[in-house]
Amino acid sequence: MSSTTNGQWYPPEWPDRIRALANGELTPAEPRRAATVLLLRDSASGGPTVHMLRRRTSMAFAGGAYAYPGGSVDPRDERPVAWAGPSRAQWAVRMGVDPATAQAIVCAAVRETFEEAGVLLAGASADTVVADTTGEDWEADRAALVAHELSFADFLGRRGLVLRSDLLGAWARWITPEFEPRRYDTWFFVAALPEGQRTWNASTEADRTVWTPPREAAAGYDRGELLMMPPTIATLRSLQPYATSAEVLAAAEAQNLTPVLARARLVGGEIELSWPGYDEFTKHIAQTDARAGAGVDAGADSGTPAGTRAPGDDDGPSDGPGPSDGPGPSDGPGPSDSPGPSDSRSPSGGTPA
Repeated sequence: MSSTTNGQWYPPEWPDRIRALANGELTPAEPRRAATVLLLRDSASGGPTVHMLRRRTSMAFAGGAYAYPGGSVDPRDERPVAWAGPSRAQWAVRMGVDPATAQAIVCAAVRETFEEAGVLLAGASADTVVADTTGEDWEADRAALVAHELSFADFLGRRGLVLRSDLLGAWARWITPEFEPRRYDTWFFVAALPEGQRTWNASTEADRTVWTPPREAAAGYDRGELLMMPPTIATLRSLQPYATSAEVLAAAEAQNLTPVLARARLVGGEIELSWPGYDEFTKHIAQTDARAGAGVDAGADSGTPAGTRAPGDDDGPSDGPGPSDGPGPSDGPGPSDSPGPSDSRSPSGGTPA
């Protein structure tokens, strides 16, 4: 794993792929549609906290990096579902896509949040939300969704549930760089944790999940203690001005959804990486250093720089866009703000928060 002096992560193979793209030797892959959710809840001491997961350190791509619950759109997410909140047409206008695509992306956001965090943004009617999803029957359905044995439309229909699109707010859109072999066009949403529901680590791609104030997590990134990819830290910083989860949701309508796509070019003997509108991520990588794995420190393979601790380490126990490659995926400590998993276990062995 390669990183910089802060917690920004980039794969060691990027420089070679960037050179190949610049030389016309690499054809960019078509990005897949994906969705990820910044799940929020207000802390007892004031201010929103966000639910984050840490990708397993054994993963080849971005192992040890922090992200949010999320994943790819399933073609079956376009199937008809009972729907509440803004219409598909209204979502289409907001997102700049056709209604079928808008539904698929919103469905993916709700489905992936249930699959990876155990939280379901749906209810028996347009003004209710499921209060508890921790029973064995819920876990059986969640596992069937993960295994693609059950479509989200069939899951909602069988349980008589209405998808609550009004509980989501579109927040940002990032597209994996053209030099990546697997690319995702990822929509970031915000949502508040429904009353009565609890998160738990349901993702097979995560070894730790936390509830953390955005400012604290961003400070950990700045110190080089927490690894994140640019979309994750950028969206995390964007939450900092807001005093409550309700304020975040109210601000969603005004968020700029212009896609953010990294640029790479060769400048002299260096590779310049930049993300338009986000100068903090601009990096100049000497080609000789890049080949040697520039920026790797003694603790990088574990996902935590040497001499530092990740959230929850005293207790122990999914950005570039895409669930497996970034905004993927997301045990939290209950009502407290400090990151770290709970000791209680869910029926399936996950950790509720």
